[in-house]
Amino acid sequence: MISFNYEFEFKLQDESLYSNWISRVIQSENKKEGDINYVFCEDEYILQINQQYLNHDYYTDIISFDYTVGNELHGDIFISVDRVRENALDYNTSFEEELKRVIIHGVLHYCGYKDKTEEDEQLMRSKEDVKIQMFHVEQ
Repeated sequence: MISFNYEFEFKLQDESLYSNWISRVIQSENKKEGDINYVFCEDEYILQINQQYLNHDYYTDIISFDYTVGNELHGDIFISVDRVRENALDYNTSFEEELKRVIIHGVLHYCGYKDKTEEDEQLMRSKEDVKIQMFHVEQ
């Protein structure tokens, strides 16, 4: 089950549109949907998570905790809406498009994709692009 949680005054326009899309992405990777919790927050909230659990002292757009068991995806995905807004400006894209990219980025990590090397990062970006195209495609 996909769930959305909010730590401040922000809410997805149509949660069911997003959850259906995420479910289709998971199926397209031949994985099973478990419990995936999205937490939308501000910079200071995600900084605290980064410091407390990862010993990192910087802002980031996404932190994902992967509890996947076998082929069934489970996890908690924290998204800083502040970072997404800033990234959208930096990358000259819309907030909505950048939000989709970050939302699906976490799920792709659960599917086994990495982004530590340049080659892995290119594959991740390519997968993100393909999965974003699935957003309005109904099956």
